[in-house]
Amino acid sequence: MATATLDDQEKKEVYDEFNEVVNMTAAALEKWLDTDDSKKVGQKDDDAAESVGHQSGKKIIRILNTKKADLTNDDYAHMRKVISYVRRHSAQKPQEVAGSNWLFSLKNWGHDPQK
Repeated sequence: MATATLDDQEKKEVYDEFNEVVNMTAAALEKWLDTDDSKKVGQKDDDAAESVGHQSGKKIIRILNTKKADLTNDDYAHMRKVISYVRRHSAQKPQEVAGSNWLFSLKNWGHDPQK
């Protein structure tokens, strides 16, 4: 599937919003993705061993470690997906956040709501 090309203003908006919702560093996210809590949450596609959110976390690490000028249209498409997920999921905050699947799932997507 072809990814739409964004103009410079759209790229700036996506980049800025992505960096607003992704509040974990690449190193912190990488460390988190190695935990059992990270691996136990999320939706899995068919026979996938890894959840969609866990896969997303790995892409986010790569994006965070990429220079802005080197980001691809696919990177921007994933950044938009991350923004959408974090915004939507954040609105579903449970009464008890600590130790919740809600918290673990958001962290897989690079957002720590406890920060």
